Amino acid sequence: MLDIKLIREQTDFVKQRLATRAGGDENRIDEILSLDERRRGLLSEVEALKAHRNRVSKEIGALMGQKKLIEAEAKKIETRDIGDKIAVLDKEVATVESRRDEALLRLPNLPHSSVAIGKSAEDNAFIREHGHKPEFNFKPKSHVELCESLKLVDFARGAKLTGSGFLLYTDFGARLERALIAFMLDLHTAEHGFKEVAPPHIIGRHCMEGVGQFPKFEDQAYAVQEGLDTTSMGKLYLLPTAEAPVANIHREEILSEKQLPIKYVAYSPCFRAEAGAAGVGTRGMIRVHQFDKVELIKIVTPAQGYDELESLVGNAERVLQLMGLHYRIVSLCTGDLGFASAKTYDIEVWAPGQGAYLEVSSCSNCEDFQSRRMNTRYKLESGENRLPHILNGSGVALARLFVAIIETHQMEDGSISIPEPLRPYLKVDRIAQ
Repeated sequence: MLDIKLIREQTDFVKQRLATRAGGDENRIDEILSLDERRRGLLSEVEALKAHRNRVSKEIGALMGQKKLIEAEAKKIETRDIGDKIAVLDKEVATVESRRDEALLRLPNLPHSSVAIGKSAEDNAFIREHGHKPEFNFKPKSHVELCESLKLVDFARGAKLTGSGFLLYTDFGARLERALIAFMLDLHTAEHGFKEVAPPHIIGRHCMEGVGQFPKFEDQAYAVQEGLDTTSMGKLYLLPTAEAPVANIHREEILSEKQLPIKYVAYSPCFRAEAGAAGVGTRGMIRVHQFDKVELIKIVTPAQGYDELESLVGNAERVLQLMGLHYRIVSLCTGDLGFASAKTYDIEVWAPGQGAYLEVSSCSNCEDFQSRRMNTRYKLESGENRLPHILNGSGVALARLFVAIIETHQMEDGSISIPEPLRPYLKVDRIAQ
């Protein structure tokens, strides 16, 4: 959530930064300021009435002491009338404040000054690449062909169980998926200093609002109903990413500065309805409604924020390097930034069978946008409370990593060579028919 004080004091700046996102959000600022001004005006009226009531209350005491009971009774009636006016105004304040805050919740974060201005992914800035595209002396197969020939994924039965966009991993496919998850958790805890947590896979609406998933992306969420209780619908949701629960771990808390940085890693399945998303319903693993992901979360001081973002990218890169994969990194332009992000790097891995790069990680600094929504703070030694920066990154996402590995390491005979770091987990060095 943006700081209302910043919007009041630097209105033109906020409008200008929002305009770079090319979403028209700058047009909402005047309405928000109007609601905020109305709220402040009403609060002033309430305070004035309360001060008046206090004066009258003191007069009542004096009149009672002077035995002027009729005048005292009139003053009592006056205080009751003032109380009624205050009650009416309090309700109006609550209504206006709710409307203002709802409008604030729908505003995206301001892009960092280093983010390139652009309208779409075509305007993203290339940062660097690692390795080279693999070359084959045979025509490489797609992951669909490999999965079917090696019986790694049963696409038809997955769709039969749930519907399109859901996968049934089988035999070495299931084992490879599990091995990748274990490998990434071990890597990030042992080498990168993250603390592993295992969050609930069903979370409250407040967690979705905290990270900026709601209200913006409510149409992409899977809502949960408790049994036959229809009144429970809309209170709990399947998580779209472990970011939602993990970033909220310290909501409504005041941390000490000495606790920062805090670094969490978590595995979870991810559920995304993605209404109208192109590609869902087609065969394959590129765009699905349920997928696995290892998520990285950092809670840091603002001074640490952007150094920690670069480190976070390196943590995610290490996974791909150890898997022997070619990838590139791009910095998202203003028009392609996620709702809550101030700056984002995407890591895109090369999938030979697709002839395309696939996004497997987004690493973002949301600055204090999420911590303000969650009311997560930290205390300086001086006793002053501040809002931390919250960062998130995929470390990394499956099933696209799965796709890149089997397509990159396929052999001419149709088998798949297992990257060395995965062999202790899978107990084999090759998957063959």
